[in-house]
Amino acid sequence: MDALNLSLLTDAMQALRDPAAFLGLFIVLFLVGKWINDFVTDHALDEELTREDNPAIAISTAGYYLGIIIVFIGAVIGPSTTLLWDLLLVGGYGLGGIVLLLLSRVINDRLILRGFSAQQELIEDQNPGTGAVLFGSYVASALIVAGSIQGQGGGPHTALVFYAIGQVALIVFTWLYDWMAPYSLLEQIEQDNTAAGVGFGGALIAIGIIVMRAVSGDFLGWVADLQYLGWNVLLVFVYLVVVRLFFDRILIPKSDLSVEITRDRNVGAGLLEGAVSIGFAAVLFFVL
Repeated sequence: MDALNLSLLTDAMQALRDPAAFLGLFIVLFLVGKWINDFVTDHALDEELTREDNPAIAISTAGYYLGIIIVFIGAVIGPSTTLLWDLLLVGGYGLGGIVLLLLSRVINDRLILRGFSAQQELIEDQNPGTGAVLFGSYVASALIVAGSIQGQGGGPHTALVFYAIGQVALIVFTWLYDWMAPYSLLEQIEQDNTAAGVGFGGALIAIGIIVMRAVSGDFLGWVADLQYLGWNVLLVFVYLVVVRLFFDRILIPKSDLSVEITRDRNVGAGLLEGAVSIGFAAVLFFVL
């Protein structure tokens, strides 16, 4: 075999080795994430998904699994060194991200879905609206984690700080959203209103996208990065007002969104609201 063929063979093996290694790492992290979730959950997940055909658990679990994928992608994107070191970094950040996702579930259960038991709504009532909110909170938290571990100059400590600030932004956004709505968001969700849960879950994902944009990139210093994050969090609240007005006045000018969600429990209206919120946030992510 001549030198040219040997070089081509080496390049081909390298091209196959690196993706296979990261794919294998992803499978391991995904299985670990599933095992940890099963271990810390006080219900039999497989039984709820199959024997009970529980849609609320299915929706919530789908958000958790999607969150694992988002965290892994956030960890794998970045400057590369050696294959072994890259695998160690991605594996460490991926495992840490899974732990933060599970921590987010506890925080969000108590501070976002406050006033009632989210687990009771999931298991006993099989409430899809609650499942949709947890889906949104998982994905939003994962986006924040993925953004926090992006770039150079930081480390686990900066990722934890930005994750904590992002969680606070989600909680404050929830209170503001509930205050602005002409109905009690939490009461509607507790009363098995799927439309309210779907619309709010989409709004949480949208906020996660904007906060992810704020915490992504190289760490330049606490003052500069926290100022930039503060402006983006302020943008979150302005964004909430704009999207709500846009939806009411432009998308459904002959109807009232609140009536569609509370009286008619129109899941289509909730889905449209969530999709528009995510779309607006995606546009802001790329144009600002």
